[in-house]
Amino acid sequence: MDNKTEQKNTTPETQVKKQKTLNGVVVSDKMTDTAVVAVERYVKHPKYGKFIKRLKKYKAHDKGNQHEIGDKVTIEQTRPISKDKTFKIIN
Repeated sequence: MDNKTEQKNTTPETQVKKQKTLNGVVVSDKMTDTAVVAVERYVKHPKYGKFIKRLKKYKAHDKGNQHEIGDKVTIEQTRPISKDKTFKIIN
């Protein structure tokens, strides 16, 4: 009985969540402290097997608008900064 309670208490402290990191290109920097980053990925079509290019845009926190359009950046998931921003630029 004591062994089970010790395991329950130690597991939440030892678990560390790995933050999601993505590579992309800045496509817009018009907002204050925010950059829109386009992340491209390849997905295999379930029926035909052809690889298809998929693009998704993320709003990322860019302190001081340091990055310009066309810059390659890495973004990392973080706590919600605003309604749409849950990523920050780390390089």
